[in-house]
Amino acid sequence: MGVKGKLICSVEVKCGGHLIHDLFHTNTHHIPNICRGKINHFEIHEGGSVKVGSVVSWKYNDDGKDKIAKQVIDAVDPQKKSITWKVIGGDLLELYNSFTIITSCDKQWTTWTFVYEKKTEETPEPLVLLGFALDLTKDIEGHLLKK
Repeated sequence: MGVKGKLICSVEVKCGGHLIHDLFHTNTHHIPNICRGKINHFEIHEGGSVKVGSVVSWKYNDDGKDKIAKQVIDAVDPQKKSITWKVIGGDLLELYNSFTIITSCDKQWTTWTFVYEKKTEETPEPLVLLGFALDLTKDIEGHLLKK
């Protein structure tokens, strides 16, 4: 059994967290155009939209390396403006037995929560990925402020 971990990071967004949530929930397909060089492709395989039970995949560039993440949407809470993405395939599962990402937005804050189980004690904490998520949020914020 691996070592379990949880990382939580919040970043203030001037555009309002609800706009970030709306983009992830209803206009996710726009994120590759907004975050060029970070997100290369987003696809919904099952479900037609980002809703509970939908299966999605991302092609992204993490720390200079092309990666893939396939996820199932475990939960969407419109009141808390949160989405729970459970990784079911891709590069993260090479290092982790399980990996769940929760995005939540409240007023002027966007919070990223990673809940994971490392395959070995030597597996690094996903700090680079957390930095990637924060950079992604800032790119989206910059795009929304331009509108």
